[in-house]
Amino acid sequence: MPESVFHRVVEWLRAGYPQGIPENDYIALYSILHRTLTKEEIETIVRRIAERKNPGHPVSEDEVREMIRRVVQEEPEPEDVRRVSARLAAGGWPLAGPPPR
Repeated sequence: MPESVFHRVVEWLRAGYPQGIPENDYIALYSILHRTLTKEEIETIVRRIAERKNPGHPVSEDEVREMIRRVVQEEPEPEDVRRVSARLAAGGWPLAGPPPR
């Protein structure tokens, strides 16, 4: 993912989640993100989020895939998707189209 796109996604996540992403929003967040981002873009974002949560701890490809695998095994609740969508829209994410470039 070009760095400028990554920075825009991170800015959007920070605007939508200024206190950080709560664990219970990851399933709905992934469900929404995978509609507009590529697998590689999602892996990059997951890696960066994990590295920011644990500074100094490099995250391997296997760890990223495992994090994503755990999240995608669960179906988000409709109310979670609505809540997360509202937060993301408030942060500037265009839910009807591709990510801001």
